[in-house]
Amino acid sequence: MIQSILETCLAGQRLTDTEALRLLRSPDWTSIIAAAHQKRLQHHPQNTVSYCVFRVINYTNYCTIDCSFCSFKDDIESNRGYTLNLEQIDAKVDEAQMYGATEIFLQGGVNPNLPLQYYIDVLKHLTLNRRMTVRAFSPIELYALSKKEGLTLTQLLDILKDAGLSSVPGAGAEILTENMRQQLSPQKLLAKDWCDIMGTCHQMGLPGSSNIVFGSTEKDIDIIEHLSAIRTQQDKTQGFLSFIPWVFQQQTKKFTTRHVPGWEYLRLLALSRLYFDNIKNIEVSVMVLGKDIAELALMAGANDISSIVIEENVLKSQGLKTIQAAQKFIRGAGFEPLRRTLNYQDYNQGCI
Repeated sequence: MIQSILETCLAGQRLTDTEALRLLRSPDWTSIIAAAHQKRLQHHPQNTVSYCVFRVINYTNYCTIDCSFCSFKDDIESNRGYTLNLEQIDAKVDEAQMYGATEIFLQGGVNPNLPLQYYIDVLKHLTLNRRMTVRAFSPIELYALSKKEGLTLTQLLDILKDAGLSSVPGAGAEILTENMRQQLSPQKLLAKDWCDIMGTCHQMGLPGSSNIVFGSTEKDIDIIEHLSAIRTQQDKTQGFLSFIPWVFQQQTKKFTTRHVPGWEYLRLLALSRLYFDNIKNIEVSVMVLGKDIAELALMAGANDISSIVIEENVLKSQGLKTIQAAQKFIRGAGFEPLRRTLNYQDYNQGCI
């Protein structure tokens, strides 16, 4: 029933949303992941799987946005939260360098008490004094900071780039449909605004990642609408270096999660590989899915396992903690490890 769809996709024809929906609803998930592996080999014929080594630094957990699924934030008025100073950030960089990290992923809450100078100082310190490459600030962080400072987004991005910012994460997307955003985080950006901000970042020379988080009350059509939004934006600005499917973890009583069986995760990951003819890299998160599912994912369309996990404050982690563990995992799955940078440059040579 789905073989003709898979054959035309492997022949180079773009999947329509209707075809993608048929695949997402198909019980023949093994045929889908087999086709996705063939598609992966078209993009990456070498027998390698890439990984990177960065540290996440959550610089503040004070936040004005009330996401139903988040247990990390503290209200501004609570006085229970934190904001890291340069000395505290330095301590985290010291530890990251002990693990071989050369890159930092900065992310925090929407904290209106932080002036623009804080962000500038942190970026300059990390890039100039500590010689670290920095990916930072989700679309909602950028939007809130630009509004607070009375700057256009392009003005803000110019300032942050001058301070050392080199890429942006696709965080805060979850599921880009208005139906789900009203359930998950009604105070966050509309789906269109999220895409527009990421597009502006791309046009300003700040590439980044994209993702989906599923396993709640979403419908199949929500997933396809989300994938379509990402692919359409990628057609316009070509700045998404990778796509990664995540699953929700139960963090609060305000939010409904469901068990996502391994085959369902692999089917969506495989669909992502087949659907995104304009995104070369599909990642699997060992941290969230664990080693067993991640190993299967490398035969279902994924070509990358993201980063080792030096620190994780938001999610329960099953991640690999050292470079040696990442390399051993990749070799055990039948591939050769290839270290990359956050921007998908070969760590030792150049572009992947």
